[in-house]
Order: sequence, then C-alpha cells, then structure tokens
Amino acid sequence: MSVALDSLSQLSAGFKKLPAWLQGVVNAFIGMGILLFLWWIGGILIESNPDTEAFAAFAPGPALSALWGLIGSSYLWDTIYSSLYRILIGLFWGIVIGVPVGILVGYFLPVRQVANMPFQFLRMISPLAWMPIAVLAFETWDAAIIFLLVMATVWPIVFGTAHGVQRIDPNWFRVARNLGADGYQMLRRVILPAIAQDVFAGIRLAVGVAWVVLVPAEYLGVTSGLGYAINDARDTLDYDTLAAMVVVIGAIGFLLDFIAVKLIKRYSWHVE
Repeated sequence: MSVALDSLSQLSAGFKKLPAWLQGVVNAFIGMGILLFLWWIGGILIESNPDTEAFAAFAPGPALSALWGLIGSSYLWDTIYSSLYRILIGLFWGIVIGVPVGILVGYFLPVRQVANMPFQFLRMISPLAWMPIAVLAFETWDAAIIFLLVMATVWPIVFGTAHGVQRIDPNWFRVARNLGADGYQMLRRVILPAIAQDVFAGIRLAVGVAWVVLVPAEYLGVTSGLGYAINDARDTLDYDTLAAMVVVIGAIGFLLDFIAVKLIKRYSWHVE
C-alpha cells in the first residue's frame, strides 16, 4: 500500500512539473477517457439486457461510426448551420435588449427597485413555456424559435450586466463628472470597460441556457436543425444517428462555451 502511495505521489509531483497547457491537455484526455469508458459500459449493459437490447445502437461503436458517416455528408453541416443561425440571432437580440436594460437597472436605483420583482418573476418562467404564445404571435417557425431563444438569453445578460454596474466604484463616476464627462462619455469610458467581465459572463450563461433550450424548441414545425434531427432519428428508430447527434450537440456546446471563456479573458481587464 505504501509503495502504491509513494508511486502516486511521485507521479503527481512529476505531473505538476509539466507546462500548464500540457497539464490541461492531459486532464482533458483523462476526463474524456473516463466519460467514454462509462459510455462503453452503459452500452454493454443495454445490449446485455433483453428489455433494452433494441437500443444497443446507443453504444460508442455504432454512434461514432454513424458520426463518421455524417461528417462526410452535407446533411450534418446543413443541420448545424440552421441551429447556429438561430442561436446567433437569438443571442444577438438578447444582447441588444439585455445590455441596455441591465445598465439602466444597475445604474438607476428607482428603476432597479421597480423592475426587480417583475424581472425576477419573468426570469423564473421556463423559455419553453412561451412556446404556445410564440407559435401564435409569429408567422414562421424560425421566428418563433428565435423568440424562445431570446427569452432564454436575455435574463442572464440583464442580471449579469446590472450586477457589473452595481460593482463599479462610485468614485469613478465622481472623477468622470469632475473631468467634464457627459452621459455618452460616462457610458463609453467608465461603465462599459468596467462591466465587460460581467457582460461576457452573462453571455456565457445565456449561451448555455439557449443551447439547452434549442433542441426542444426545434421540435416545432421546422425541418432543419439539431433538434429536428434528434426527433427525426427517434421517429425512424435510427438510434446510432440519434446518439451521434447527441455527440455533435455536446461538442458544439463545448466549443461555444470555450469561445465565451476566451472572450472573457481577452476583453475584460478584470481577468489577469
């Protein structure tokens, strides 16, 4: 036992000497290896059970084989394009609405006091609960889905922005006024640089929520997108393709989150 502990200690010490980027790569491989192993075990259990053996295509082998075939087809890329288009448009309007509203809520105390309760009430409503209203209010399915994504993205951005404005040192505003800054200069030179980290953190949360909402939202009458592909694969009992689409959704979601983290580090002076 002591020999094993000593070996583990030496391995840990050697690992800490590696460059930080290499440690990150090793940790990522270990984590994904564990996830793949658990997926493989789950596939074996499903296949060995007579009640669930029809779903054996969910296992890593069939799923990754189907994914490889999809990568070479235009169907997958058209599907991804449709979903990313809806996400980006929904996120754009979430930012356009959320950042100005968040600045108003964070900067003006009366606005914050009046808006707090209704905003908290609306925030707790699931974006998918707006689906019947979206279908009635918009002429196209795409517009209805984008509306649902806006409802998913706007609240993290509003509250993240408002929190950032409230954290600004009041002395900064006094100095800016003493130097003759007008409202636009106050916004551009003081508020926006100070809240950059909070805004991008809110956008990161918004992307995560929107990506989760997207799949069930695309169960609506559209004939494109990752949610539609999942639903279609389920209806046709094409379980290996369904599992492959789940992998694609996870990979794109991870990439979007990675981009958001890089934006936080790149454009926020709060991050070292």
